[in-house]
Amino acid sequence: MNFELTPVQSELRELARRFVKKNIWPIVEHDEETGTFRPEIIAGLGELGLTGIPVPEALGGAGLGYQEYIVALEEIARASAAYAISVAVTGLPQVILTEGGTDAQKSKYIPPLASGKAIGSFSLSEASSGSDAGSLRTTARLDGSHYILNGTKLWTTQADSASTILLMARTGGPGPKGISAFILEKDTPGLRMGKREKKMGLHISHTMECVLENVRVPIENRVGAEGAGFQVAMNALYAGRITIAAVALGVAATALETAAHHSRERQQFGRPIGELQGVQFMLADMATSLDSARLLVQRAAWLKDNGLPFATEASMAKLAATDMAMQVTTDAVQILGGSGYTQDFPVERLMREAKVLQIVEGTNQVQRMIIGRAVHQQKEF
Repeated sequence: MNFELTPVQSELRELARRFVKKNIWPIVEHDEETGTFRPEIIAGLGELGLTGIPVPEALGGAGLGYQEYIVALEEIARASAAYAISVAVTGLPQVILTEGGTDAQKSKYIPPLASGKAIGSFSLSEASSGSDAGSLRTTARLDGSHYILNGTKLWTTQADSASTILLMARTGGPGPKGISAFILEKDTPGLRMGKREKKMGLHISHTMECVLENVRVPIENRVGAEGAGFQVAMNALYAGRITIAAVALGVAATALETAAHHSRERQQFGRPIGELQGVQFMLADMATSLDSARLLVQRAAWLKDNGLPFATEASMAKLAATDMAMQVTTDAVQILGGSGYTQDFPVERLMREAKVLQIVEGTNQVQRMIIGRAVHQQKEF
């Protein structure tokens, strides 16, 4: 068992680190305050091969695995969870089409996404279907060579910037078996953006309402068989939980580094506060929980890369990493005291970013349900 990064992983980390230092850190606070999303950031990451890491080289990707993917995402998230999530969400259509798309779908849609020249999105949730994704109501009715889609989707990340949206709609009866998956292209007639959500964090990453009014989608843009859409979505979410966990690692790492630096610089009672046992204990817990979560994320990525069952382990990684990030960022604000509550330091932003990571890609309550069912059925521990 080797816990060191491979040469390829180390190179990816350095590529991401240099890009982030030059291109994201200087603008992240301004862009979070103004809600500015810069597609050129994704394009720049794409030029380095960081937007299509787990995609085969024949389709324009790097031909690597999730063990490499999580290294890059953590580095990007150290500066901006929003841009890291943008990379991860652009990756969802790539993963879905790589695993279940037709040759024509793969060749048309994956290379632009893998290169960072195009941005992708994933649309599942609705007003009446969040954790209960199988209850979605958006309809897709077959009409000759096209499906006609009607409905409203919520919580669609970067839909306003995306050229390709992987969207779930109901083609059959109630429940998961009546759902199918579709590729929607930007500017398709009848598809329009509704309201942009006003969120407590991730202002760079726009979360959109998508309104579909008699949207005609060619039958060749259906992904997989009719009625297979729910499983398509779930498979994407299993993998997506690993990426969200990696984002949480990056958020927590910057919070810990900021708190540790402050503990060395801040003097109280005639000495640095880091020499006080109360602060040392907090730093110790933060570092230990970060390392523990990182090991779970690495294990889930290793299982996926090796073709082994990984869904439960992905839920464990997502649960542990995002709960950890929430605690570590909260403690970082506490260690910085009043300064931590101001926008002069990044920890207040990191704390707001960590909160949503406990919700997206399946709430942590849902992750506990998944893990609990698996434990109930397990006979040996």
